[in-house]
Amino acid sequence: DVPFEKLVEELNPERTLSHSPLFQVMLIVHGASRAAGPELPGISASGVELEGRSSKFDLTAFFADTGEQIGLRFQYNPDLFHPDAVIRMLSHMEVLLTALVRDPDEAVSRLPILTPEERNTVLVDWNETEAALPPERSVSELFEAQAARTPESVAVVSGLGRWTYRELNERSNRLARHLRGLGVGPEVLVGLFVERSSEMLAGILAILKAGGAYVPLDPGYPRERLSFMLEDSAARVVLTQDHLAELLDPTLGAVCVRLEADEADISREAGENLPALAGPDDLAYVIYTSGSTGRPKGVQVEHRNAVALIAWGREFFSHGELGGVLASTSVCFDLSIFELLVPLCSGGAAIIARDALELPDLAAASEVTLVNTVPSAMTELMRSGRLPDSVRTINLGGETLAPSLVNDLLRSGGAGLRVFDLYGPTEDTTYSTCARRLAEAPATIGRPISNKRVYILDRHLAPVPIGVTGDLFVAGAGVARGYLGRPELTAERFLSDPFRGGSERMYRTGDRGRHLPDGQVQFLGRLDDQVKVRGYRIELGEIEAALSKHPDILACAVAAREDPSGDRRLFGYVVLQDGGPVSPAELREFLKRTLPEFMIPSRFLFLEALPLTSNGKVDRRALPEPEVSRPELEDAFVAPRTPVEEVLAGIWREVLRIERIGVLDNFFDLGGHSLLAMQVISRARDAFQVELPLRALFESPTVALLAAAIEKERGPDDGRRRPPIAPVSRRAMGVGPASAKETGKRPRPPKP
Repeated sequence: DVPFEKLVEELNPERTLSHSPLFQVMLIVHGASRAAGPELPGISASGVELEGRSSKFDLTAFFADTGEQIGLRFQYNPDLFHPDAVIRMLSHMEVLLTALVRDPDEAVSRLPILTPEERNTVLVDWNETEAALPPERSVSELFEAQAARTPESVAVVSGLGRWTYRELNERSNRLARHLRGLGVGPEVLVGLFVERSSEMLAGILAILKAGGAYVPLDPGYPRERLSFMLEDSAARVVLTQDHLAELLDPTLGAVCVRLEADEADISREAGENLPALAGPDDLAYVIYTSGSTGRPKGVQVEHRNAVALIAWGREFFSHGELGGVLASTSVCFDLSIFELLVPLCSGGAAIIARDALELPDLAAASEVTLVNTVPSAMTELMRSGRLPDSVRTINLGGETLAPSLVNDLLRSGGAGLRVFDLYGPTEDTTYSTCARRLAEAPATIGRPISNKRVYILDRHLAPVPIGVTGDLFVAGAGVARGYLGRPELTAERFLSDPFRGGSERMYRTGDRGRHLPDGQVQFLGRLDDQVKVRGYRIELGEIEAALSKHPDILACAVAAREDPSGDRRLFGYVVLQDGGPVSPAELREFLKRTLPEFMIPSRFLFLEALPLTSNGKVDRRALPEPEVSRPELEDAFVAPRTPVEEVLAGIWREVLRIERIGVLDNFFDLGGHSLLAMQVISRARDAFQVELPLRALFESPTVALLAAAIEKERGPDDGRRRPPIAPVSRRAMGVGPASAKETGKRPRPPKP
């Protein structure tokens, strides 16, 4: 009833040339009319089909009821819609209308929309991934078969040296017999609390050989979190080392096996293989992931799940690619399953590192052929320019993989380098889909791997059309047993697979995605507050639950945001009680008692009140953007005092994106983490021409301490005071781009 132009004038919507204001889709229904047209004296009339040459809106649907039938025509913007997509929409409407006529009393949500051909394509054709599985029923049997084939080949490389398959097998057999003597067998959980080394790998194999399942415990986790995991899992035995045993809660009642103290008893056991006790349906491990209620949940993975992953890895990657796999992921993170077990069951070697950033400094760096890590870690390795030439395959998972990183890798690695984007939750045994990424190619997570299936469903668990966004479900041989001691949550997330007659289960990932016309799956983010930061799956609710326990906090919220460099960080928003100020450092120390380092917010912002939605929930979109400034109290600021401190403070400013850096500020208290530490060390190497290991920043986390370490490394001849190093044009120096800004590195100082 109101002219369109008048509506636009009154409502004044945001104007753009890309689409019409107010709405972009129009539905027009023409009522029934006589086919012969109106009766006029001396004039005969009939209907004429008009063809529009342009589209006023993104999409216009014309329905015409002729009395005998309903005609449907779409007019669309070809810049937004492919003709094939429009044809599919027309066929979907035809299927829906036909079903309505056939069964008018049925709920619309239960009526079909896909043609039989498209339904078969998305549910069957694109999920035809069945492949033969090995005859071995358990992971330990797979390893033993490989050890029998290649007993003298190197199986593991670590700080303890090189162990052959024979040595690793015999060591794990002796330990397995010792564990069996303590009652370890099928369905018995054993805590694994060991530093990253060959002994850690022998411990995993020993627990599996004994028939038990391991519960990984990271020595870097807070004591309270370790105690919770042990108590929740009811682990009867804990495998550990002498220097770590004191961190365990003695009141939990678990039998503690200390590798050093019990070495005499372990070494007396026989080194031959044990009779297999664990079957395919027995537990292999339980990995704890972040929980939205503040309580971590243990994912129960059976041997058949892990065997399916190993079988895919052995078939998909060549023997050369698996010859030296970097094992850099914490055993508490499911990427470690691929890094450790796939090479050991394929004749390759697991090369153990503290983390992926240690790769360039490993003695065996030139033997690494495959790197399996998260995109953020690979980004830092690329920035350092120290990725070994021996690496020919890169698996990236756990985070969204940016096309720019793919392009950089392929440019630097040449035609022989293969880059894969892998997707999968812990509940589906590490990986569900895989895509080989090529330069300038669209970003997808690919197709399901062997013996896995992917469904894109609506909220009624019906498959959605190609190109339509829906909930991402995974099914097949990797679907885990469920959550330990959480039957309600298991029933909510692990559902009966309606497309396999209900005989199998599928897992609701909580992710959004859609099928592309070629069958590739496009990942479109989360449905809830779960986030991925540096590859770790984090429930924001768990951090908020821990933060809310602080006595001075009235309300709090946590959000994940990207800074200008693309680095994703956690930010805490806090409303305090009237009791007085609380510093960010105090909050970080408080959280460190219960949360691991990767779950500690890098910055805290203090608010008068949290923004709320109309229904009283926290409005996360309205949380203010953090300002790039020094977050600590100004009276704690101490300015740089030496040229070395000045240069280091400048590096910290660039990496942390904080305007003022004092020499007593702690790098990690200011929001630094291991990936940013790699940038600091790389730039310090360039600026001072010294070889610094990554651990230097962990041991000397302030500007003053790191400057002292650099002075010591340079020696007495280089240690005298020098004037501040001024920026120099790299073009003038003849070493590359016009400015240091283009490279992210500072120019090297002149020789004394």
